[in-house]
Amino acid sequence: MERILVVDDELSMREFLTIMLHKEGYESGSASTGVEALQQLEAERGFDLMISDIRMPGMDGIELLKQAQRIAPDMGVILITAYASIDSAVEAMELGAYDYITKPFKVEEIRHVVRNALDKQRLMRENLLMRNELRSRYTFGSIVGASRQMLEIFDMLSRVAATRSSVLVEGESGTGKELVAKAIHHNSDRKDGPFVIINCGALPENLMESELFGHKKGSFTGAIANKLGLFKLADHGTVFLDEIGDLPLSLQVKLLRVLQEKIFFPVGSVEAESVDVRIISATNRDLSEMIKHEQFREDLYYRLNVIQICMPPLKQRREDIPVLANYFLDQYSKEFGKKIVRISAEAMKALEEYNFPGNVRELENIIERAVALEKSSVILLESLPPTVISAEANKQEPTQDQIVVPRIGDVQVDLEQLVGRFEKQLLIQALDKCDGVKIRAAELLNISLRSLRYRLEKYDLDTGDEN
Repeated sequence: MERILVVDDELSMREFLTIMLHKEGYESGSASTGVEALQQLEAERGFDLMISDIRMPGMDGIELLKQAQRIAPDMGVILITAYASIDSAVEAMELGAYDYITKPFKVEEIRHVVRNALDKQRLMRENLLMRNELRSRYTFGSIVGASRQMLEIFDMLSRVAATRSSVLVEGESGTGKELVAKAIHHNSDRKDGPFVIINCGALPENLMESELFGHKKGSFTGAIANKLGLFKLADHGTVFLDEIGDLPLSLQVKLLRVLQEKIFFPVGSVEAESVDVRIISATNRDLSEMIKHEQFREDLYYRLNVIQICMPPLKQRREDIPVLANYFLDQYSKEFGKKIVRISAEAMKALEEYNFPGNVRELENIIERAVALEKSSVILLESLPPTVISAEANKQEPTQDQIVVPRIGDVQVDLEQLVGRFEKQLLIQALDKCDGVKIRAAELLNISLRSLRYRLEKYDLDTGDEN
């Protein structure tokens, strides 16, 4: 049962609100001053909502709102005043109040506002629970997914991590192959050892052997001292060979020796050095096709491919798009210090219908960009890149954000749909012009704040905040 704190210096108002709230099925407490209200909040910490008068002796409602948010930041606040003005309302909303009501008010009006405020608090709690479940149930390391394919991969990773077998991860660029390698390493008995990443396509071929296996002083021009190679630095840990298909044939045989005999020869040395590493390799190329063209050693392929993990492209697991998008939203909202609570239905629909040639990496970049640009607390379609918006537009004729006025008599007219598109565009423009402050947008459109909120909810544009 939700608990509501009523704060008013007038006894009659406190009693009236308390009786009304009890009839509606809520528990309530009351306080006659701001100081008394803060004492109750500190002592009990269990209120879901506070209803406070603005004008009170001593600490007024605005100051109480500021102080209460430090003690109970998740509690909703409704302010009541007989001295309503645009300035005081804007200040209250910008400080985080859910709504304000002007005296005298109707009982049905305050019932409606209280119900909506508590619904908002409930939605925020459910969203938090959903995100906690996401972290615990649909992740393995930093890999995220709820699709059947990804849950099967999570199961495979949990079993693979406990072994010492070589692993080959296949998949398009951006599907998370490096994350798979890191997850295996950090869940294995080698997790306290080094994790060394070697990009086989980034190293110059003439320096690659020295980088991998090290060299002895004087072994070639410029070798002025002994150097340890990356394999030696990874001893008792894991080596991740990214883009293994780019490894030159001359080095493939030397890598095969490491896999078979656990030894290697530094450049310029005739003495073998032993090494204990687990090798995880990754590729976005078809190695079996490269074997046919003698570009990759077959014996090395089978040594690397003891356990194979295939990462599906994002377009083949579209049910993961909302899960990943919300995961990145949570991550970048915290990183940028923004309170963005969700992605609008329209924006999510555009993401779900986009093909993501860059896979998960591209989705992460899109959400990072959207969080950086978004002014409200909801990611709207307008904050997505033009490529995503245009892909959504091409799937609809006409788009929801494009007004098409047909000639009467030529086609059947859906008046409500056309008016709705026009109304939605005006709402978005008004919010953008007023930097997301709803009460100013309502004034610009010459409608009430409550009417604006109704329309925003109707088109799934409601940010959940008034600033």
